[in-house]
Amino acid sequence: MKKVFCSLTLVTAMFINAQTQIIAHRGFWNTQPKTSENSIQSLENAQKLKIYGTEFDIHMTKDGKLVINHDEHHGKMEIAETDFSDLRKLKLSNGEKLPTLKDYLKQGKKDASVKLIIEIKPTKSKERENEIVTKVLKTVKELGLDSQSDYISFSLNICKEIKKQNPFAKVQYLEGNLSPQQIKAEGLDGLDYHYSVFEKNPTWISEANSLGLITNSWTVNDIKVYEELKNQGINFITTNIPDQLKGK
Repeated sequence: MKKVFCSLTLVTAMFINAQTQIIAHRGFWNTQPKTSENSIQSLENAQKLKIYGTEFDIHMTKDGKLVINHDEHHGKMEIAETDFSDLRKLKLSNGEKLPTLKDYLKQGKKDASVKLIIEIKPTKSKERENEIVTKVLKTVKELGLDSQSDYISFSLNICKEIKKQNPFAKVQYLEGNLSPQQIKAEGLDGLDYHYSVFEKNPTWISEANSLGLITNSWTVNDIKVYEELKNQGINFITTNIPDQLKGK
């Protein structure tokens, strides 16, 4: 009886681990009423939803502050060319101030069950990218969030620099131009590609899984696309409709 119970437990654990997990894209902002993308409120919403994780984007201001915002501009101000104090004057659409990385991570720490998927945006120089990586990793470590944080970027330099500075960090590449074998050769942990890339390369998910790589896809807002990716064995999907895909 004990052996049967242990076998059932193992099978159950394997089944759970095989399930496609949901990541909220820029937090869960697509609510009624909607809130601001990448806002603290969108992070809180994702935490309340009890999904696997939530993704957010990092830029660095002219004076070296790390802030959470998807676009290169906040309003009409280019973040990389504007001091933090000036950026902070313009509030988000939901009335919040532009979040700093530290503020965002402090909220993230309140629920250890929700993974923090940190996207570091490419910049105009390798040196600046490396500086941002150093500052991000330092902030994450200071707040004790290494095990709760994974990293993604469209910049191969940023991805490799993260692994160089912290070999234990989980890093996935976003651009979509490298095969699973190339991702493995670069020493990265996975590929997080737009779903159209997987449609054009239908063997990549299974190839990546066989290589022990993490597989993720963005931004999946169509239930049919989600089901197709899930049937191929993708590990994660990133979506603007996490509430609708949760549990499917």
